[in-house]
Amino acid sequence: MSVGRILFVKLVVADLPSALAFYERAFGFVERNRIVLPGMEEVMIGLPDDPFTLVLYHHTDGRALAPGDQHGPLGLSTRDIKAAWDRAIAAGAIAVRPPQELPGMRIAFLDDPEGHTLELIQYVRDPSRKGATQ
Repeated sequence: MSVGRILFVKLVVADLPSALAFYERAFGFVERNRIVLPGMEEVMIGLPDDPFTLVLYHHTDGRALAPGDQHGPLGLSTRDIKAAWDRAIAAGAIAVRPPQELPGMRIAFLDDPEGHTLELIQYVRDPSRKGATQ
């Protein structure tokens, strides 16, 4: 089983409200979703009618950002996050955050052998919507 497709790019930002306002004003991006977890908050934005997502990622633990460190994980979709996780670990990846459940999805974070963070996402079917697939 291969990875499905590249889903998004993340930019790590120091001031989330200002970054969001900039992308909305400068390019017409709209907010699609927001996730808040311990130590981080991110806002998914995109252009209307375009599936590509730009994620503005913000560390909420007060850490300073250094130039060259202001990028986030490469997001990859998968139909089976456990199998993708196991395959990556077997190939030399380093576990960062094992698969966990979020509404409508499962996510996991790991680092490649050189330290680049990858985020695996498995969208899950909403059983409340008849015939819905993801």
